[in-house]
Amino acid sequence: MQATAYTYDPATRSGSVLLDDGTPLPFGAAAFDAGGLRLLRPGQRVRIETEGEGERRRITLVTLQTF
Repeated sequence: MQATAYTYDPATRSGSVLLDDGTPLPFGAAAFDAGGLRLLRPGQRVRIETEGEGERRRITLVTLQTF
């Protein structure tokens, strides 16, 4: 699934993305680390993987979207 980076805190390696429908979805350090990224800037397009549904949905992977 694709999204747009919204916030990122390098101290905690966590932040949030905006799904294409505008819904914000937070991610933790484990999801950031799983993607192998070093830095994330707001506005970057990312690819995410999630698990769960509804209120229990969480991001398990954040990586840059490449074409």
